[in-house]
Amino acid sequence: MNCKELMLRTIFACMACDGDIATEEIQLLRGLIVDTDLFVDMDVELTLKHYVDDINRNGVSFLNQYLSEVENGRLSEEDQLQLIDLAFKTIEANNCIEYSEVKFFKKIRARLSVSDEEILARHPGKEVFLLQDINVTADLGWENMTFSEISLKVV
Repeated sequence: MNCKELMLRTIFACMACDGDIATEEIQLLRGLIVDTDLFVDMDVELTLKHYVDDINRNGVSFLNQYLSEVENGRLSEEDQLQLIDLAFKTIEANNCIEYSEVKFFKKIRARLSVSDEEILARHPGKEVFLLQDINVTADLGWENMTFSEISLKVV
């Protein structure tokens, strides 16, 4: 998996980790597609369809696989910080941060080598996301949920 794919998978995993994909999260992704070159040369809609099919078929295994990909991704420090940026933007997109999202972020963070200081330099006030108050290797703790197909087309 290349870095761009991992970034898109990060956004999707952070959308899905609370069991609900909010409209604001889809809008955030649309904005990233239009305003950045992050996903240039990718068929984002088709890739998201595969992600939805995969998470609906495999449930929490999809998220565990994602965490494994983060851990084995050999990301540069800047790539790790960008991944964290995208995770925070996605989690905060609907202005309603669920604790399940905080817990999931902690699992992502545990698989990265950047320091808390580097994260806080870019994201002041995010200490709660960095507290080591959970077992970051334990199962995610939710059963299979199903998600509808995601459309990036403006309706």
